[in-house]
Amino acid sequence: MTLLLAAGRTVITPGSGHPMGGYLSRDGVAKGVHDDLEATLVWLSSQDDPGVVWVTLDALATDVSLTRALAAVVAQETGVPVGRVLVCASHTHSGPDGWTGAIHPGMPAQREPELVERLIEQVGEVARRIRPHRTPVRARWHEGAAARVGANRNRQDGPHDGSVGVLTLHNPDRSVAALLFDYASHPTVLGADNLDWSADWPGATRRELAGFAPVVAFLQGAAGDASSRFVRQGRGHAEVSALGGRLAESITDLLSSGQPVEEPIRLTRTVLRLPHRALPSLAECRQLREGAERGWRKMLPGGENDPAVRIARTRYEGALMLSTLAAAGLPGDVEVPVTVVSLGEIAWLHTPFELFSSIALRIRAASPFAHTRVIGYTDGYAGYLPDHDAYREGLYESYIALVEQGAADVLVDRCAELLRAHRDRRAVVNTV
Repeated sequence: MTLLLAAGRTVITPGSGHPMGGYLSRDGVAKGVHDDLEATLVWLSSQDDPGVVWVTLDALATDVSLTRALAAVVAQETGVPVGRVLVCASHTHSGPDGWTGAIHPGMPAQREPELVERLIEQVGEVARRIRPHRTPVRARWHEGAAARVGANRNRQDGPHDGSVGVLTLHNPDRSVAALLFDYASHPTVLGADNLDWSADWPGATRRELAGFAPVVAFLQGAAGDASSRFVRQGRGHAEVSALGGRLAESITDLLSSGQPVEEPIRLTRTVLRLPHRALPSLAECRQLREGAERGWRKMLPGGENDPAVRIARTRYEGALMLSTLAAAGLPGDVEVPVTVVSLGEIAWLHTPFELFSSIALRIRAASPFAHTRVIGYTDGYAGYLPDHDAYREGLYESYIALVEQGAADVLVDRCAELLRAHRDRRAVVNTV
């Protein structure tokens, strides 16, 4: 089996004047560009199989509509079946709201059709450009501990998957044609006061790795409760560069080793239906909101960049969003696409959730693959998937979660079964 690669990237940075996503407390629209937002396509296939295309975006998220439109244009331009295209967001909080509009009932935003149309055109242009250039490559896998670019953002001693996974794809002359890496941490070094477009630390990491490969793509891991909150020394672009450089150095150190991968690439998809959560009454929401606001205001003398103040503030913001949820309601179920992509003993498990680290670690432990990478923010957005501790402690993420508390246990069981079925090449039936 000869593995074939076609890969490319393009700048997708909008102009100034558009609202930015990610922070309720942000005031103002984008004023300029610090570093460009990018879209990257990595297409792995063989002569007798269309393979898989990863589309990675420097975006807060992708909703179902945007996912379908991007997958459709990539399928049209490459000939790959639409079900073989995965659309993955980095979750930068310094990108536009307008690509998706509101991704959560408690976070208002407006879709901007002209931005959406331009993004689809740009991604389509890359797909069209790379189609004639599938070339033979050899794959190598590298995995190991990374320097502390992120950590659990609610407790210094809380769980966090601090590993990094790296797939390098080598030309016949052994040069690296493309590099795909994943790591789990919110790209939120830059705060709500930032009004310049930026890919945050994933973009900085890519820039540092650009000398190793012409195409470097990033997949965001289980970052639901992971960020640089307890790691960073500041919130400016210098700190973005420092953390990105730190991760790039960890990746560079891994590149001297690794193991060859010669099996074909495979994909299995399923769709889970999970019930939306039962919501508290408006009176209960008001009590939670008032209590959270008192707790936050007591902490204010510590300064907004103090981790304890950030936790208190986000708890208050979560209570505000919960009130909006309770007023609007959440009818029916949520469809959750789950996808496994594998190369030999490496499996990437993709979901649209912001998964907590402990949940991803449970999935990895239950996987039959030697190397399992749990990726979030893929093919839509389903909100946070907190663990039981988050609900017990009343954290921001548990306040605004869209699915029932027990959904995490269901997801772990279903993902473990999907991974086993994929490995055994058994059929998978969409399930509740």
